[in-house]
Amino acid sequence: MADKVTLYSDGSAKGNPGPGGYGVVLQYTDAKGVLHEKELSAGYSNTTNNRMELMGVIKGFEALKHPCDVKVVSDSKYVVDAFNQHWVDYWVTHNFRKADHKPVKNDDLWKRLLEVMKIHHVSFEWVKGHDGHPENERCDTLAQNAADGENLLTDEGVKGE
Repeated sequence: MADKVTLYSDGSAKGNPGPGGYGVVLQYTDAKGVLHEKELSAGYSNTTNNRMELMGVIKGFEALKHPCDVKVVSDSKYVVDAFNQHWVDYWVTHNFRKADHKPVKNDDLWKRLLEVMKIHHVSFEWVKGHDGHPENERCDTLAQNAADGENLLTDEGVKGE
């Protein structure tokens, strides 16, 4: 039986594009009932909110060491609906083009996310942001603090959206 992990994630950008960051809280309860948590965050000098929403989920998956049952909890309709409404399935079969034939934005990160998810069984749950959800609030704080930090990373995929 695969480990059950909850991946909470949030992204932030101050300006769109502008400085931004992501925050992730991974939770796993072991067989003895002990809760294990890991926090991840990083800031970028010039990015977008949607890229940070995606990057948080990606980094959460990249931190997992073996196949797991993963529930992704996010306040990003962009991320959650892409999977729950099966937009991603359409994009994959249409070479990352939308129904209007325009390219999908952030396809570099969508492809990266799909790759890191492959070995896991994944579900997505949306929560309302800034509504008191404890882990979502933690992720938001991590993302905001990362965006305000020093030594910000460069987001090579920003195309001036």
